[in-house]
Parts: sequence; C-alpha cells; structure tokens
Amino acid sequence: GKYTVPDFVGERYYSQTARVVALVCAIFVSFTYVAGQMRGVGVVFARFLEVPVEWGVVIGMVIVFIYTVTGGQKSITYTQVAQYCVLIFAYMLPTFFISLLLTDTLLPQIGFGAELHAEPGIFLLDKLDGLSQDLGFAAYTGRGSKTIIDVFFITLSLMAGTAGLPHVITRFFTVPRVKDARISAGWALLFIVILYATAPAVAAFARINLLTSVHNTEYANVPDWFSKWEGTGLIRFSDKNQDGRIQYYNDQNPAFAERATAQGWNGNELRIDRDIIVLANPEIAQLPAWIIALVAAGGLAAA
Repeated sequence: GKYTVPDFVGERYYSQTARVVALVCAIFVSFTYVAGQMRGVGVVFARFLEVPVEWGVVIGMVIVFIYTVTGGQKSITYTQVAQYCVLIFAYMLPTFFISLLLTDTLLPQIGFGAELHAEPGIFLLDKLDGLSQDLGFAAYTGRGSKTIIDVFFITLSLMAGTAGLPHVITRFFTVPRVKDARISAGWALLFIVILYATAPAVAAFARINLLTSVHNTEYANVPDWFSKWEGTGLIRFSDKNQDGRIQYYNDQNPAFAERATAQGWNGNELRIDRDIIVLANPEIAQLPAWIIALVAAGGLAAA
C-alpha cells in the first residue's frame, strides 16, 4: 500500500530511521540518474535545434517538467509504454541496416562477429583491432588492464543497477496487485535485455565507421554530419600541424606518438564526446534521413 521506496522501507522494517536512510539514498540516486538523462536530452536537442548542449539541457528540462507535473504518475506510466516502443524500434532498426551494410547479416549480434562485405575473409572485429592499433589505441577486443574479478564485479553491479532502475522499480507503485507488478517488471527487463544485447554491436559499428570516415580526411571535405555535430560543441577539431587534415590517433601512446611526429603530425586533433555515438551512428553510416530522425525520437524517448 505504499507508493514510494522510503515509505515501503519504513513500513517493512518498522523504523523511521530506515525510512530517512532510504529517502537520502533515493535523492542521491535520483540526482545521479537524472543528470545522465538530462545530458541525453541536451545532446538530442543540441543536434537537431542546432544550439549548444547546455541550452539543449535547459529546453529538455522545461519540456519534461511540464508533462510530468501536468500528467502525474499514471501518465508517466503510459508514456513509458510509448517510449519503449519508440526506443526499441529506433535503437534496433538502424543497427539492422548498418549490420547489413557492413557484413550482409541482418542480426547485429551475429554481424558483430561476421565477415566484412567489402573485404571477404576479414572479420569485423579483426578489422577493428587492426584500425585501432594502427592509430596507437589498444586492440578493440583486448581485455585491457581489468582482472577477471574486476570484470565480474562490474557485471554484477550492472545487473544490480538494472534491477533497481526506475523503469523497473516503479512498476510496483503503479499497479494494483503483486502479480501485475511481476508481469510489468518482466516486460521491462525483456526490453532492457534487448538493448543491452545490442549495445556491443552498436559500439563496434560506430567505431569502425568513425575510424574509416574521419581519420586523415581533409577538413574542407568532411561529411555533413561532422559539421552539424561540430556546431553543438560535442566534436572539436584543432589543426595542430596546419595541414588541413584531421589526424585522429592516441597521442598518449609514447611509441606511436614518436612515429606520428615523424609523419609530421603534432598531436591528436579530434575530440569526440562519447555521448553522441549512438545518435551520430546512422549519420556516420550515411543512412537515410528518416532513420536519422527516428533515432533522434528514440534518443528523446530514452532520455
């Protein structure tokens, strides 16, 4: 019969102190979670209204505030149903297209490990490893510096965090019966699984398209997507050696930096905000405009 986590904790443990602790935790979690969401809203509005990302956050906050205050909890629940439909469709569809373009495989989870269409016999991840190492980065498929125990606990934290997401936990406040809550949470987790299982492929596709379309390209001839994202301040190019070309590489790698200097390069010239990768991915892959607009809608739905 309780409608907030602090109320439930206080009732369950017969303790006002527990209720206060739960309230403090809820406030800190909300600040952290909302900060990420508002950043996502800001990125979408910055790109498609062509304003700085800070103004995109402000515009997004005003819109979300209006429909949340006027609609209440029930409207938020119905909104989330619509959001998930848009989100899943917008997230998956361009990934299908990009997987087909790169590997002739429809499912991105399979295309992720398939041969490249343009280079038969070369697997996508092998190509990505080579491109990354050629530019001084670690192999894309390398484990890095993390130990197995680190990876295990990071995965465990991700799972526990997912179970506590507002999309899941609020299901218990908006339905009349425990059975309904379980069914609702089950559907929410299914959609989340679809997103999480696709994310590695999205990242790999974006990385390979970015490395092949930007590095050592003449700045005067950069694609339209580059110029539009540059206007948001989320992509920055600085021509350090004044050659008119974009040198994108790992200048923190001493061995590679020495070789780059010998080629006349003077440090990495491109800075890309990681928050734009999913939204920019269809543009980088030169997909049709309607798919780009669909991804923007999905980005807003997610955020």
